[in-house]
Amino acid sequence: MSVPLVVATLLSVHGLRKGSLAPTGALTAFLVGYFSLAGGTYAFGATLIGFYLVGSRATKYGKKRKAKLEDGYHEAGYRNGWQVLSNSAPALCAAFLWNAIFVPSSVHARIATSLGLNLPELLSLTEIPTYDRSPKGWCPLDVTVSNGYSRLFVFAVLGQFSCCLGDTLASELGILSRSQPRLITTFKRVPPGTNGAMSLGGTLASVFGGGIVGLILGTAFVLENGHCSRGALVETIFWGTVGGGFGSLLDSFLGATIQESRYSESKKVITEAREGKRIAGVDILSNNQVKTGEIAWKKTDVFAGEPGVERGLQRGDWLGGERIVMTSSAIVQGPSFST
Repeated sequence: MSVPLVVATLLSVHGLRKGSLAPTGALTAFLVGYFSLAGGTYAFGATLIGFYLVGSRATKYGKKRKAKLEDGYHEAGYRNGWQVLSNSAPALCAAFLWNAIFVPSSVHARIATSLGLNLPELLSLTEIPTYDRSPKGWCPLDVTVSNGYSRLFVFAVLGQFSCCLGDTLASELGILSRSQPRLITTFKRVPPGTNGAMSLGGTLASVFGGGIVGLILGTAFVLENGHCSRGALVETIFWGTVGGGFGSLLDSFLGATIQESRYSESKKVITEAREGKRIAGVDILSNNQVKTGEIAWKKTDVFAGEPGVERGLQRGDWLGGERIVMTSSAIVQGPSFST
């Protein structure tokens, strides 16, 4: 039995047994885990595992106090398949494309071929080097490889997980801040848990979370490939930090404007029920829909400036079964999984 299959199975079963994943979430996590771990590099899978473990731990941290601040708080998260896919779909697609193009022997390449997809032709690629970690090989972050597409897909994974983990830590740790948060649009003090509210602790946590993702991704490449220098590690940490902080800011702005927050006077908590008083935002998007869009927008505008990137996701495109629009933890309508 292959290592990716075993690891993906263990992670999904662990999440199911601990109650952090619903049955649909466990199945989706298995598929996401397998296709991220399989292929020519360990970097994508290592990043996914790091994101899952750190995010899950943050979700459980301070659970007693969160239960008093959040109406309907679930101790272990209990993520369904849609939520898992919200936080992984873009990165999964990027990892799949990278392996299908640069690792001809991978399961990703076989699937693409069976579907009749000629990815090099679709992307107008003429020279496609097979990924090689030998002294004659190349680093996936090299901007000169295949018009920068290798780098683009790697940064798509980095953008996805740095944005998600940054937002996750900001939400899960920021709500525990002793100081009352302020709404990003008006700087007015609001109850903890309000969509669009920010605190110093939550903001620092988001930057730290993005840096963790960059550290894991960069370290994996440096360890497995001698062509990836320490400079590559510094680069992934820097952009991961930017992604975590920017993702949190974007999430807060969208949450304060197009994601409704209601406050229950009787329970003294932010509630999802309709009986509460609206204190911020309008009811356009849910928290799940907020995630994927923010990720797609951030990758397009922050990382798509890299050489070789000709086009990112745009409004009107489709992702994860929903049309891209503005949302709270995302700028496109799609799912999410803030651990």
